[in-house]
Amino acid sequence: MSELYMMVTITNRKYMSKFAALYRENQIEVGTVSLGMGTASSSILDYMGLEDDEKSICFHFVTAATWKKVKKGLQNQLRIDVPGTGIVFTIPMSSIGGKRELGFLIQGQEFVREEEGTLKETKHELIVAIANYGYNTQVMKAAEEGGATGGTVLHGKGVGMKRAEQFLGVSLVSEKEVIFIVAKSEQKNAIMSAIMEKAGITSKAGTIVFSLPVTSTAGLRILEDEEENS
Repeated sequence: MSELYMMVTITNRKYMSKFAALYRENQIEVGTVSLGMGTASSSILDYMGLEDDEKSICFHFVTAATWKKVKKGLQNQLRIDVPGTGIVFTIPMSSIGGKRELGFLIQGQEFVREEEGTLKETKHELIVAIANYGYNTQVMKAAEEGGATGGTVLHGKGVGMKRAEQFLGVSLVSEKEVIFIVAKSEQKNAIMSAIMEKAGITSKAGTIVFSLPVTSTAGLRILEDEEENS
């Protein structure tokens, strides 16, 4: 699935509407928005002409062809290369749980699904589950039954959720929880399957789950050693 990417946008909150407008022009309708804070000092902000360090962090899903068009728009229309405007980057996706879910995430974009692929020597995957607000416990319980050992939860707001019923046959709320789970590559399918079965799109949790390749990790060695010796 190397031709499909998660596109991450980090920009000042007041600029986000301009980015969203550009994305809609390119049929990028579905995503998740979270709020954050930049870490630059006040002197750096003054130097770069920024008023504050409040950020919007957005996750969307794009094909290679769509990203090519969007990147050109970011450079020519939004002047993203000017310091202080923001940053947008893409991460190749490994897999998405379900054909309907894939169609919903990239609606309007042309994409031919290929066999799942992983980067060479990738030993871990980042599993991302986007669930309705208040259901992270249900998602994590399912993930743990599939072999996960823990996760991290962020609060966000879904974009384009009103069109979910058209594509998925279910209604999705706008308030979201994003759960990040790092797992061994060989455990990915079991964890994703457990989430889809027990907290998937047709349940009250309304979870969409996908995975991204992780090229290197630190902090998992002790935990993995304990699992191997148990």
